[in-house]
Amino acid sequence: MENKYRGIYAVVGTAFNEQGELDEAAQRRHIRWLIDECMVHGIIPCGSTGEFAFLSDQERKRVVEITVDEVNQKLPVIAGSATCATREVVKTAQRYTKMGVDGVMIVPPYYGKLSQEELYCHFASVAENVNLPIVLYNNPGTSGSDMLPATIARLAKFDNIVAVKESTGSMQRIIDIRMLAGDAFEILCGCDTLAMEMFAMGVEGWIAAPANIAAKQCVKLYQLMIEQKDFEKGYEYYKHIRPLFDLFEGSGQYVALVKAGLEMLGRPIGQPRKPLLPASDELRAQLKTLLEKLQ
Repeated sequence: MENKYRGIYAVVGTAFNEQGELDEAAQRRHIRWLIDECMVHGIIPCGSTGEFAFLSDQERKRVVEITVDEVNQKLPVIAGSATCATREVVKTAQRYTKMGVDGVMIVPPYYGKLSQEELYCHFASVAENVNLPIVLYNNPGTSGSDMLPATIARLAKFDNIVAVKESTGSMQRIIDIRMLAGDAFEILCGCDTLAMEMFAMGVEGWIAAPANIAAKQCVKLYQLMIEQKDFEKGYEYYKHIRPLFDLFEGSGQYVALVKAGLEMLGRPIGQPRKPLLPASDELRAQLKTLLEKLQ
């Protein structure tokens, strides 16, 4: 399958109303804004920033339905998979296929640390039973399992495993994956504070949580680094926007930051769903200062 995941992919926050239920109108408004005004290159529903772990199966299905309908084939939609058991991941991906998504992003089973062979067999089984491009999501900090470069390279041999979102924060990993899997296998930036460095190394896609509130800035960095190859200007611009990414990575409260930030921008999508809590006054103050500097 052709690699096509380049540019800024917004991991879209999930909108809730005051009662804590899905707010479909707000969800649609947010997606339209990201596409029409911010010019992102792709949309990812039900990712970590979309609070997939705190949605019911029916809610995840509805969020994906809304996204596919609202995007209306303007951009690629890569839906996040939230299940752990291999057969449930297969069922979810098959359902997403029928719903019209362009790909599925799959995190390793996130309860218990799996061996490399277990990880390989899990993803191999999914690939063999799903006719859809698959993006591996390597985030050992949340899943508890780290897919090593050799395992990723083995999985890259499947035609429909087309990319990996690499979130370990290790630049050495990027080199190792490239050497083992080959240049045709796509690596996507999953560490916001390393976006510029990954772009400089030839990574062309960035799956970004901050794109919910700073999509135009993320797109501009991509344009400078990838489209224009102007690394000097890209570096200067990155220094301007990097503090926001530091706040995301340093606090770990990306959902709270996205929702607080959108409220500050006059584009609210509600509060995080419990057990997640809204941003503290201190965090909000830091975010407000950074957003004002970006305007």
